[in-house]
Amino acid sequence: MENKTSNQSTVGPMIIIGALFFIFGFATWLNSLLIPYLRIACELTEVQSYFVTFAFYIAYLVMAPVSTWVLNKYGFKKGMSISLGIMAIGALLFIPAALTRTYVLFLLGLFVMGGGLAILQTASNPYITIIGPVETAARRISIMGICNKFAGAAAPIILGMFLNLSEADKIKQQMSSMSPDEYSAALDKIALQVVNPYIGIVVVLLLLSVWISRANLPEVQGDEEETADHHNVSEDKKSVWNFPHVILGFVTLFLYVGVEVIAGDTIIAYGVSQGIALDDAKFFTGLTMVAMVVGYIIGIISIPNYIQQHNALKLCAILGILFTFGIVFTNGMTSLYFVALLGLANSLIWPAIWPLALKGVGKFTSAASGLLVMGIAGGAVIPLLYGQIAHHTSPHMAYWICLPCYLFILYYAGPGHKIGLKK
Repeated sequence: MENKTSNQSTVGPMIIIGALFFIFGFATWLNSLLIPYLRIACELTEVQSYFVTFAFYIAYLVMAPVSTWVLNKYGFKKGMSISLGIMAIGALLFIPAALTRTYVLFLLGLFVMGGGLAILQTASNPYITIIGPVETAARRISIMGICNKFAGAAAPIILGMFLNLSEADKIKQQMSSMSPDEYSAALDKIALQVVNPYIGIVVVLLLLSVWISRANLPEVQGDEEETADHHNVSEDKKSVWNFPHVILGFVTLFLYVGVEVIAGDTIIAYGVSQGIALDDAKFFTGLTMVAMVVGYIIGIISIPNYIQQHNALKLCAILGILFTFGIVFTNGMTSLYFVALLGLANSLIWPAIWPLALKGVGKFTSAASGLLVMGIAGGAVIPLLYGQIAHHTSPHMAYWICLPCYLFILYYAGPGHKIGLKK
């Protein structure tokens, strides 16, 4: 079926969806600073601190069926508005969590925010794929990615402006010279610093929810994505599980999100482990985001004019393998720069996987999207494994976990994305 949406009509919706990508980029990459910050404030071990990413990303797995139900019942636009309201509730939970310095409440807030984002991602990613020609979907998603990663670079810096990171570092160093009561009072003071920024986040999310509900966003149907050359592919299929390339796309997304979260959310803690002050290390996530934005810009210029989506995916996987070797075989700032360069390797993986995985699924687009979004749970599992390996070896050697992930992504870029599509 020809795509029904004209090029002229995509600009307005892309601006609105771009604003949403900025919001979930901001909410997602706050975690990179929350991991080392809550480790101090809530007196956590390294493994416990990575439950920040676990609580946030496991919501995508739990909420994916709910996401599909919400979108089927309320449509894309209302679904996006509802998701922002859910995220606001999650951000609101940070206030009692900070007042009581209760780590479980922080995790609950992160889980609820992740649940809202699951609905937002389930709606916005296929929306941006469907709204124009499928051949240029990676380019459109790359534009959205720039909004997302610009927010990701800004998030820890903006949050860091509200948090006294040098004081947190100082308290950690002076722990042995303080009485238990003095130490507890100092940690209470640190935890309370997150209240004001999260009140601001709640207000912004609620305003955006109202804006989206009143915005002029056209509704699209899943079968609009089906192209003429794959018109017959989905005709004899009974469910999304009959598409091997979608299932492999889910596994690829699971592994990809894991390494993307490792690149963005471990770099601050890794810098601290290398003896860098937390107040200085807060800028390191920005390095990863800048590398990703450079990759997105390359994608916007080159896809599909100079390189096809699957070849871009292949190139990124190879870079990921090379940069992983660079991390583990170097030390200090050189090693840290290789962690940041994973951002470049990761940049075009997400934009390429979605159109490859959704190709030819037709009326199963919503179900396939819901399954793919469940793959975001890789951000819960793989960083937690990184934390376990770091605990038993070192944060430096734990980056070996990225290698098998990039090898599977390379497989999907080759034969993996074609399985089941051959006639």
